[in-house]
This record gives sequence, C-alpha cells and structure tokens, in this order.
Amino acid sequence: MERDMDTESLNIGIAFNACETVPGRQDESISEMAVEKEAGDVFHALNSIGHRVSLIPLRRSIPGFLRRISRMDIHVLVNLCEGFMGRTEWEPNISGLLEMSGIGFTGNPASALSLCRDKFRTKAVLKSSGLPVPEGVLANDPAQEIDLPFPVIVKPNSEDASLGIHPDSVVKDRNGLGIQINRIIKTYRQPALVESFIDGREFNVAVMEDSRLHALPVSEISFTGLPDSSSRICGYEAKWFEDHVLFHNTRPLCPAPVPKEVGRNLQKMAIEAFKATGCRDYARVDFRMDRNSRCFILEVNPNPDISLDAGFARALAAEGISYDTFWERIVRNTLKRMEEA
Repeated sequence: MERDMDTESLNIGIAFNACETVPGRQDESISEMAVEKEAGDVFHALNSIGHRVSLIPLRRSIPGFLRRISRMDIHVLVNLCEGFMGRTEWEPNISGLLEMSGIGFTGNPASALSLCRDKFRTKAVLKSSGLPVPEGVLANDPAQEIDLPFPVIVKPNSEDASLGIHPDSVVKDRNGLGIQINRIIKTYRQPALVESFIDGREFNVAVMEDSRLHALPVSEISFTGLPDSSSRICGYEAKWFEDHVLFHNTRPLCPAPVPKEVGRNLQKMAIEAFKATGCRDYARVDFRMDRNSRCFILEVNPNPDISLDAGFARALAAEGISYDTFWERIVRNTLKRMEEA
C-alpha cells in the first residue's frame, strides 16, 4: 500500500493485554488494569491528529488476536502488551509472534524485552559495557549463602511495575533475607535477585528514538516525605495504591533538582544502557545515587508505563514534546523500519 508518510491518515491498531487476575495475587491486578487506561490515552492521542485508530485487546486466544489484526489491514500496530493471561513472563512472546507474523509494531523487539525481564542477566550486560550496577546474587534457595554486606534489597528477578517489591524487601539481617527470598520463590515461582541496597536518591531517565537517541530530562522520586526509619524505595504500594501513605510521600520531580553535570551523566548512561540492551523506540532507565554521589543503574524498562499521568509523559512535557507528537514520531519510526526491511 503506497502512502505519503508525512500527510496520510493511517490505520493504527493499539494492542494491549486484557487484565487477568492471578490466583493469590489479586492485589497486583491494579498494574495490569493500568494498561487499558494507557491504551485509551494512546488512542485519543493518535485519533486527535487524524489517524484511524482501533483498540485490540489481547484476551485468551492468540490465534483470534492475530486474525483480528490481519483482518483490519492496519499500517502500524502500537504494542502495549505486557503479558498474556496474567503471565508477565510471556511479554516477549507477544512481540516474537508479531515479528514472525510480519506485523510492524511500535516499541521494543522480543530480544530486548526478553533480556531486560531478566534483571540479573541485564546487570551482566550493562557491567560488561562498562556501566555501573549494584552487586547482586541470584538466589534459588532461602538457605543459600549470600556474600553481600547488609542492607540488601530482595526482588523478583523477572517482574516489572515494582511487583514483589515492598518496604520489607530491604533487609538488614540473615533472618529477614531468608524470609524475603522464600516469599519471592513461592509467590512468583522464580529466583530472587538479592542486591546491595543503594541508600540514597532515586532517578530515572526516559529515552526516545527520533532522528537520534534522545534522553529526556532527568526525573527523581523524592523520598523527603518518608520518615527516616522507613525504606526509601518506590515499591508496589508507592507506585500503584493512590490512597496509600507511601504513594503520597514518594513524589515525582521532573526535571530533577540535580547539578547539570550529574544530569548529563545520567542521560549519557541512559543512552548507553538503551544501546547495550538492544532497545528501540523508547525505554526508561532507573538509577540510584549513593551517599558519595555515585550513580548505579538498577534496571532498563523497555515497556514503561506511558500513559498521560505517568513519568514518561511527564518527562516529555518537561522537554516540550507533546504526547501526540511523541506517538506520531514513534509510529513514523515503525513505518521507516518496515520500508527498510
């Protein structure tokens, strides 16, 4: 189908995973429900600039999902899928199916999604690229010997959206360490990542691909509202429960109040991490800064929350890029990849 990339209204599909509650983890469905809101925000943004947009929820039938995409004769698919049937570990599989089906889609390829879901493996890739990461150990048994000084933080190795991270995830003794490792293994059926806890400020940098890789203004999660005795982390309650005290006392600041040199260094490392992990279109890189102003990369999120009220959109606004302009650029990236394939 011939088209003028700069002027033609496009047929665009927006794929997202319908919320499926995992037994025993009902409280975590809020992060999955947020994907539907995100899809609605993207729908309105692309519709407002003249494109023909359709929402395509992924429910329980992969063949039905692919047939619907095929019948719609879309130019580009916006892929917001973060899993399938409540299984977040299947997030890369959806991108892999789209790749094998020859469907042009926005966002990251299956390879980057798969790598970044494995936090321990991602740390190894970043470290081999000369980027600083906290020391970490993969734990498969609560009795495993962990040769790291306390405090440490214990988290699922292959989850995102702060799943499995709570105030008691930061532990200061062997007993607490065993309890948290056991919780992760039993609840999430995967190894626990035990990391040196970087007690300091937390930042993130959104990266987008335009004519070049573009690091947006640095964001900070401010912990100034928390008491000194609390764990200064942005866990699941702080991120998703709007009526929780932790939600109200972990404030996002963008641009972050940091010296220019620190901001430039964070942006530079974010771009290097984006490239090292094989990302494309957009991603977010999370950091912690210790008491000596040394910055460490916590993780690379290749499928961050990109709804209008989330941090990525806040960083776009700080850079002076409108939400609809961002999505137009990402759609054009995809069209260009398809034409060059």
